Amino acid sequence: MNRFRKSLTFLSAVVLCSVVALKWPGAGFWGPILMLGGLVFLHEGGHFLAAKYMGMPVEVFSLGFGPRLVGFTWRETDVRLSALPLGGYVKLAGFNPEDPGADDPYGFLQQPYGKRMLFYSGGILANLATTLILFTTVGADQARIIKAVPRPGSAMVLEHVVKGQPADLAGLQIGDELRSVGPIALPAGRWEDAVAYLQAHPGQPLTIAVLRDGKPLSLTVTPTNDGGVGRIGISPGPVAYDFQRRPFQAMDFWVGGRLAVANTWSLSGQVFGFLKKLVTFQARSAEVAGPIGILRAGSRAAKTGWQEFLLMCGAISLQLAILNALPIPALDGGHMALLSYEKLRRKDLTIDLKEKILTGGFLLLASLMGLVIVLDLLKLRK
Repeated sequence: MNRFRKSLTFLSAVVLCSVVALKWPGAGFWGPILMLGGLVFLHEGGHFLAAKYMGMPVEVFSLGFGPRLVGFTWRETDVRLSALPLGGYVKLAGFNPEDPGADDPYGFLQQPYGKRMLFYSGGILANLATTLILFTTVGADQARIIKAVPRPGSAMVLEHVVKGQPADLAGLQIGDELRSVGPIALPAGRWEDAVAYLQAHPGQPLTIAVLRDGKPLSLTVTPTNDGGVGRIGISPGPVAYDFQRRPFQAMDFWVGGRLAVANTWSLSGQVFGFLKKLVTFQARSAEVAGPIGILRAGSRAAKTGWQEFLLMCGAISLQLAILNALPIPALDGGHMALLSYEKLRRKDLTIDLKEKILTGGFLLLASLMGLVIVLDLLKLRK
């Protein structure tokens, strides 16, 4: 099974790295690479700290899978960068929690239920904490903004128009420069305000002004009614702003913390809403983004400014926390679900059954990863 995992991971890594190298050399490349690497580091750091709290020695702390490229030894831990850049892992000394039949010289399996749950949830908690810290930082900075002016030459350009949705039917196209949505002028106004305006007017014809090839156009779009929320199916790129700020005050971090909690709650609801659409086969392929899509979005955010970049990092970190918490075997949530099931039945599952469950979960995840990479590649051709 381990050999099979390595083969699939290697194939995925080759596809991903080849596309990235060909498509986005130079500016905007290292920002998203560091973003994903940093979030993986923090996730695995959560597992590492949980292991240390349990008194368990950690043999390997790795960013990536496969052969070791570079690294150093810190106490008993080999901290390494591995060849295949799709995730990471923490290996306890003499024991691998992913392998039910492995030797367990330091007694991980004899640890109390609560401590083992802490180990598996360590990465999830680390990603959640990262989201709150990043959102708080951005919120505290936004609290002291006096004035925001779009940077000269900046424009809000449509990067995606969903086929068959109201925007597409009305004639909006990728590359159109948004000038206004209803009464909200862009890019002077906030895109969040324009979204709120669209969502508040389902089924009502609205005027959207754009600039196409230097010529102004005025189009009428009628948002669909999606559970009382208006949607038209567009996604513009971020706009760079120049800000005038006052000095920091202590209350700014209180305001930022409140905004962070509210944004985290709202974004979590959106993620769970999308997952519901996914499992009920209501999600569109255009709404699904894999590693390549994340790299593209991260690259755009990195070029726009540090606030957009940190917000992107926080949003992806939250999504990693939620996805890893899902009760799918081979994910942290799957391990926690199996552990809780054994706790309730007061008897461990057999090693053979655990191996089959984890193998099935891995094959499911590998298939989904392959699917989203294919969808990302198809989007590059549009």
